[in-house]
Amino acid sequence: MKDFESIYHEFHPRISRYIGKLLSDDAAPDVTQAVFLKVSKSLDTLRDEASLSAWIYRIATNLAHDYATSSLATQKRSELLLDEESSIDDFPDEDRQGTESEYIRREMNACIRGVVEELPKNYRTVLILNDFEELSNAEIAEVLDLSVETVKIRLHRGRAALRSAMTCQCELYHDDRNELMCDRKG
Repeated sequence: MKDFESIYHEFHPRISRYIGKLLSDDAAPDVTQAVFLKVSKSLDTLRDEASLSAWIYRIATNLAHDYATSSLATQKRSELLLDEESSIDDFPDEDRQGTESEYIRREMNACIRGVVEELPKNYRTVLILNDFEELSNAEIAEVLDLSVETVKIRLHRGRAALRSAMTCQCELYHDDRNELMCDRKG
């Protein structure tokens, strides 16, 4: 069995990124810390080292969902919305080469992230685990305690919901380099 320190070093960046996608980058450090606190306290209960990854992702998923439904998360979300007002610093500096495309890319990522965050939790979670964390359908099934068929169905429906939401909320186009871009609709 691996020791906690090696598990922490192997999984901390992945779990932090995963939680940042499920919740927000502001919530990720606290929830990630809670995940590894629980892992350290429960490591001796793990029976099969082969399922270590799924076990840690399951803990992370459960704690992220608990956080998202807590009143503290609601309070933090409303504080974040107040902080997201645009300032002059948010706009591109015309003197810097490439800043405009960086700004557009940041806006596009924020738009897509907003659409993903609005998806139902069961679709959002499987999409993040599959597309961002690169877990297989079998691994996702183990993490979420679902059948592989249910994971496949949720991935299919989640992607369809994402496409539909993107079409409704975003103007998609290709820039002069033929890269896909999006702007939020009015």
